Amino acid sequence: MAETGASPLPPTPPAHTPLSRAEHFVWLTARVLEQRRFEYHFLDGGDSGADAVETALAAYRNEDEGYGHALEPDLRGPVSQPLHTAYALRLLDSIGRCGGQRVERVCRYLTAVSSSDGALPAILPSQRGYPTAPFVPIVDDPPSELLATAPVVGLLHRNEVWHAWLFRATDFCWQAVDSLEKSHPYEIEAAVTFLDSAPDRPRAEAAADRLGRLVREQRLAVLEPRRLAAYPVASGYAPGEYHFPYDYARTPGSLARAWFTDEEMSRALDHLASEQQEDGGWPVRWRRWAPGTALECRPMVTIEALRTLRAYGRPIA
Repeated sequence: MAETGASPLPPTPPAHTPLSRAEHFVWLTARVLEQRRFEYHFLDGGDSGADAVETALAAYRNEDEGYGHALEPDLRGPVSQPLHTAYALRLLDSIGRCGGQRVERVCRYLTAVSSSDGALPAILPSQRGYPTAPFVPIVDDPPSELLATAPVVGLLHRNEVWHAWLFRATDFCWQAVDSLEKSHPYEIEAAVTFLDSAPDRPRAEAAADRLGRLVREQRLAVLEPRRLAAYPVASGYAPGEYHFPYDYARTPGSLARAWFTDEEMSRALDHLASEQQEDGGWPVRWRRWAPGTALECRPMVTIEALRTLRAYGRPIA
């Protein structure tokens, strides 16, 4: 068919509910994986919806049973990386499929790529040569990191997975959490994921209480969103890459919820709801280094914003 002029702009999403506006945004911009996730979480996906998410996720799995292919968009290229695998486990957990043979195979991958202390580096040297966010360092002998290890260990404990890899990795997480004195928001988020599901509940509660004091003392959470400029941005973060109470306590049941008053959490959730953009999606706060990565990340952020608002009883539909 011959062109008759410039391509029309996509229609503006209807100014109805946050969910309907976000749905328009997801169908317009998202990868198949995020489209399937949106269906599962918000369009009565059920078991068939979980199957569809698993099928979409399988496209990112490699022969070594790790995940790659830019599943985490800031790491491009096909090679498996621990951060990709952590995200895959997070998705499997969200659809109730974090168990069985699929996770057994993931644990074999984790065992193969762990450092000498049994924990995970964030980025393996195999990433070198593929496009990678400039804020992600690639070194020849990467150290184990709480940032990479804690979310994986926490999710496996949450799903009552028992594997030999978990024992040393759990010990690493406890040692790393107990030694934290100065940190940054993403590392604290990782620690919370571990503590929320660590089997030793009294120890986890005590550690979370200490981290909560650290977050407040080091001002790692914006408690007054109308005064953003009054809060510091962590070293190496993008301008405006702030973190809020809901980034740490994504559900009311998280140990991090006790770090904030009801008023502080309410202000933060008001801010989160107000962040929905005209196109129906939520913005990415971290550094944008390539057009494609920003486009892929926004539907991911949008789904998590909606899930957080719903978890706290905020109306989205």
